[in-house]
Amino acid sequence: MIYKKIATLKRGNMRIVFLLAPILFLFGCSSTYYGKDRFGASEFVLDSYKIREGKFSILEMEGKSYTELDPELLDEYKDTIHEEDVLHIALFHPTRADLVEAVRTIGREIGYRVVGGEIRVPDLAPVHVEGLTLKEASCAIQKEYNSLISNVEVFVSFRDRKVKKIELAGQVAVSNIAVDGKLRLFDALAIAKIPSDANLFKSYVVREGKMLSVDLYKLLKEGDMTQNVVMRGGDKIYIAENHAATVMVMGEVGTERSVAVPSGHISLREALAEARGIPYTGDKSCIFVIRGSIQKPKIYQLSWEHVIHLPNDSLLLMPGDIIYVASKPITEWNRFISQLLPSFSGLEIASKGAGSVGVVVP
Repeated sequence: MIYKKIATLKRGNMRIVFLLAPILFLFGCSSTYYGKDRFGASEFVLDSYKIREGKFSILEMEGKSYTELDPELLDEYKDTIHEEDVLHIALFHPTRADLVEAVRTIGREIGYRVVGGEIRVPDLAPVHVEGLTLKEASCAIQKEYNSLISNVEVFVSFRDRKVKKIELAGQVAVSNIAVDGKLRLFDALAIAKIPSDANLFKSYVVREGKMLSVDLYKLLKEGDMTQNVVMRGGDKIYIAENHAATVMVMGEVGTERSVAVPSGHISLREALAEARGIPYTGDKSCIFVIRGSIQKPKIYQLSWEHVIHLPNDSLLLMPGDIIYVASKPITEWNRFISQLLPSFSGLEIASKGAGSVGVVVP
């Protein structure tokens, strides 16, 4: 009957399920699994405390290594103007309205592009701005104007950045954002307008081809500002969709299904609730959680008593876990009998038919 249940699952999960079939076959409580890789509720609770530590503790449990987040990544840095950046310049002067309008129009229509490290502003020789901050560039341009006319005020901002941008992909509304040495990850994600159900566990930040050890769930959902790194030009952010990480619930449950785990963990109670609970045909003393690789899984055996009496955060599942609820022995027997009845009915009809024509059926 386990194999019949397996056949009803989605096609995308079939390969995993068939590989697990030999393990699941052992999970009727009339033949409880007692392999050396089987653990009880105590071990499951201890592992749940590790899961609560966050994304990188979970990855460590999966056998994946990572480096600690460098505290220096939280430091702001001096942002400077680069070649091909486009600046917006605004000018104020009490009497030279013609000059003010000329500078404003160019800034509004096309901007001031840095070429050869310099920009060209009305009435001035080329001004070198590459390597300067916006404030320093404002002072340099104002100094040049003051040599011609007095009482000039200059304001400079970035209109477009050719180098210092971050790129965003996945579940975002904005594909790139300019950086200024102060923009932090939290602010970038707010600008990107990520959906509330995004899978933060599977989302990541890449810098210079390497993934940063940033836990987006801790940052956005728990307000952990130790994850709020300062963004740099060339950084890439990927926001995963809701079902990028799941757990699978199988066996004697209301509806066999995969359950999304956008935060990186979900309680066993919640997962069973998503699968519409355990019906009367299920054996509530035989709830199995299969964790790890198919070749060498770690298997926990739990009961309904654990589910209802232990706190939710003491019974945590992580992405890739499979929950299997065994059936009661009487359930398997009833199914066996229900499969035999059509055969017996067929034999009885055949026997009656043969007798009506004088044939004796032994």
